[in-house]
Amino acid sequence: MRSTYSENQTVVLEFILLGFKNIKQGKSFLAILFLTVYTICFLGNLLLITAAALNHSLHTPMYFFLGNLSFLDICYISVTVPKMLADLWAESAGISRRGCATQLYFLVALVGTEGFLLAAMALDRYFAICRPLVYARLMTKWTCLLMAAISWVCGFLNASLHTTLTFSLSFCQSNEINHFFCDIPPLLSISCSDTTINEVALLTVGVFVGLSPFFFTLISYVFILHAILSNHQKRQHHKVISTCGSHLTVVILFYGSSIFTYVRPTSSYSLEKDQLVGVLYSILTPTLNPVIYSLRNKEVKLAMRKLMGDRILFS
Repeated sequence: MRSTYSENQTVVLEFILLGFKNIKQGKSFLAILFLTVYTICFLGNLLLITAAALNHSLHTPMYFFLGNLSFLDICYISVTVPKMLADLWAESAGISRRGCATQLYFLVALVGTEGFLLAAMALDRYFAICRPLVYARLMTKWTCLLMAAISWVCGFLNASLHTTLTFSLSFCQSNEINHFFCDIPPLLSISCSDTTINEVALLTVGVFVGLSPFFFTLISYVFILHAILSNHQKRQHHKVISTCGSHLTVVILFYGSSIFTYVRPTSSYSLEKDQLVGVLYSILTPTLNPVIYSLRNKEVKLAMRKLMGDRILFS
C-alpha cells in the first residue's frame, strides 16, 4: 500500500479497486464486452448529436437538451470504462489518490447534471403539450441556454462539495475500494474518520440534486398525461406518448439507480448490489439513451437516415 506519514497518521497515496478481484477467468471476454459497449455508446451519442446539429427540423428546445444529454453521456462513460478496461488487463487495479478524486469529481458532476437536464426536458415537454400557446414565447433560445447552463453549474458545484468532503477524510485502515471505480459510498466505508458530516451532506444535497428534479419530472408528466388523455385527437396521442415514453424510460433508469446509490445511509451499502447498480447507471444508461430516443422517435430516425445516407436504417 503506497502511503506516507504525517503527524502519526497514515495518508493513503494509492487505492486498489477490487471490482474485478474475484473474476479469475473471462477477463478477455469482459474487456471485449466493455470496449464494444463503450464504442456503441460513444458513436451512438455522437451520431445523435451530429444528426440534431445538421438537421434544421431538429433545431428545437427538445433536441437541444437531448444534444446536451448525449454529450454528457459520452463524458459519463469515458470517466469509468477506460479505467475499467485497464484494470481488466492489469495485475493490480491501482489508482492514485489524485486520480481517484478526479474520477469521483467528474462522476458525481455528471450524475448531478443529468438529473437537472432530465428535469429541464420534462419542463420543455410540459410547456409544449400543456401550454402550447405560450410555448414559443417561454422556451426561447436564451431560456434553453440558461436552463442548460444552470444544470451543468449545479452538477459541478455538487461534485465540488462532495469531492472536497470525501477527500478531507483520513484513509488509514485500508486502501481497498470494493467497486469498479471511485465512488462516494465505498470510499466512506473504508475511511477511519467520522463520516457523519459526509453522510448528512450526501442525503441533504441528494434531496435537492436527486429527489427534487425527480419529483418535479414526475409531476410534469402527471400534467402531461392528463393533457394527453383530455385530447380527443387520437392521431396525436401516439406521437406524444412515443416521445414522452422515451424520456420516461430514461428517467426511470437514471433516477432509480442514482437515487439508490446516493440518497440512502451508507450503513446500508452492499458490495454486490452497489456494484451491479454502479454498472447500470454508469455504463448501461448512457449506452441505452441514444437507442431509446432514436428507435422511438420518427424525427430522429429520419435525421439519422439522411445523415448516414442509408434508406433502410431503422426500417
